[in-house]
Amino acid sequence: MYNRSMPYLIDGHNLIPKMGLDLRSFDDETDLVDRLNEFCRLSRRAQVEIYFDNAPPAVPQTRKMGQVTAHFIRRPLIADEAIRQRLKKLGNAAKNWSVVSSDRRVQADARAAGAQVISSEEFSATVIETLRAGPPVTEKKSMSEHELKEWLTLFDEGADDRSKL
Repeated sequence: MYNRSMPYLIDGHNLIPKMGLDLRSFDDETDLVDRLNEFCRLSRRAQVEIYFDNAPPAVPQTRKMGQVTAHFIRRPLIADEAIRQRLKKLGNAAKNWSVVSSDRRVQADARAAGAQVISSEEFSATVIETLRAGPPVTEKKSMSEHELKEWLTLFDEGADDRSKL
């Protein structure tokens, strides 16, 4: 099991098929980011960074998309290397992050940096479970008998004031 409160660095194209999405789809990256945003909202997750390689030239390299920061990596660099560079930049703070990938090289780099490693399969199961569960059920607070009487009295008095208009 992993620490669900840690922020995530995600190998995007590695996660797409695990989420039941099609890598050949034109909107696969956007669909994944949409699901991750909903996951962030439902799980109160604040920091998710996702890396996609083979970005076309017209796409901005980094975009904030709701709660998710999406990094679109252009050749000759690939997402794996961009994640490796991000871990290096984090330095000792990498131990506070979880890296999501089933790529053994990405996992090895994450472990070497001190980051937590989560397989794409395990993470996708968590995301799907969270999305299916929906928002947490909030406890309904009922009014006490005393509070109810106070409100009824207040509204009865207000009704009298309106009748004078």
